[in-house]
Amino acid sequence: MTDKLVFSGEIVNPEWMPSWSVIEVPGSKEFFGTGKSVKADTTVDGVAVTSALMPTGQGDHFISVSAALRKKLKKDVGDRVDVVIGHLAAK
Repeated sequence: MTDKLVFSGEIVNPEWMPSWSVIEVPGSKEFFGTGKSVKADTTVDGVAVTSALMPTGQGDHFISVSAALRKKLKKDVGDRVDVVIGHLAAK
């Protein structure tokens, strides 16, 4: 099992949910072993993100990027970000 999923992604308004800003997570179904919603340790450009990764309905997952998070990141739709996702530690 890989410890972390690391990638650079673009903040987009996807066709399947155009009113949202998201980062699509490539390879997430294989990484987590499921296409269902999952909680994970996630950072976007070094900022910790507390949320579940939601299924796209097309096999992988996405991270919702709220207006508040975009402001904190100083990023907007169309900008690229560095993402690190890890399995949530068991408690």
